[in-house]
Amino acid sequence: MAIYAIGDIQGCYYSFLALLKKIKFKRGRDQLWLVGDLINRGNGSLQVLRWCYKNKSSVTAVLGNHDLHALAIKYKVIEPDDEDTLSKLLKAKDSHILFKWLRTLPLVHYEKKHLMVHAGLLPQWTIKDAIKFSKEVSAQLRSKKHVEFLSSMYGNKPDKWSSTLNKNDKARIVINATTRLRTLTSTGSIDFSYKGELKNMPKKLKAWFDFPKRKTKDNTIIFGHWSALGLLTRGDVFAIDTGCVWGRTLTALRLDDKSVFSVKTNSKDI
Repeated sequence: MAIYAIGDIQGCYYSFLALLKKIKFKRGRDQLWLVGDLINRGNGSLQVLRWCYKNKSSVTAVLGNHDLHALAIKYKVIEPDDEDTLSKLLKAKDSHILFKWLRTLPLVHYEKKHLMVHAGLLPQWTIKDAIKFSKEVSAQLRSKKHVEFLSSMYGNKPDKWSSTLNKNDKARIVINATTRLRTLTSTGSIDFSYKGELKNMPKKLKAWFDFPKRKTKDNTIIFGHWSALGLLTRGDVFAIDTGCVWGRTLTALRLDDKSVFSVKTNSKDI
């Protein structure tokens, strides 16, 4: 059995199938770890989610910001924006089933000494903290009050961690860190504005994984979200969002030996 972590698919169904063919994925033998943003922006969100649901015994996925955004649209918390490509998924006969499954996904997954998260972790958190906070958010998303919870998740504040945060503020910063984080200020506040390459990053900012005294620095973390970062493999962190939806590549990382496999974006997907 092999485990392959795959970067942001974002509805790029044909690219996803091509990558599965390249890694010679076999259901029942191999496992897929999907780093979130399964859907939106690409043309095949419905097909991607159907494939994941049908093959859910072979899929371990975490939620990304686009997945949460889609949930908020589905449950009428917000209206779609002009860039969303979710109409077929929202209108599908099995839409309710697919979104119910999406609500069951966690924010982080930890197994075999690897932690998978869509975007990042705050420096004050341990692995145990991240798992605990993910479980707390998941309980809300799975509950009968999930619509109310989705309504409360929006906003950029608080942008700095504190153990004294109230329930809603704590959930909001946990969601923002795990699904939107790229950089932090010198004081540890989340910076939501910078999305570019590391080499062009303002000196006042630090990539979340380079922040001093990060408590998870001795762990292996796999993440996506930061497409401008591209492929980063350095032992402690593996960034695998290689911009499929932007016409670049979709990437898989084999966990046991850290081999990398990529396919070019299929033009049908964008």
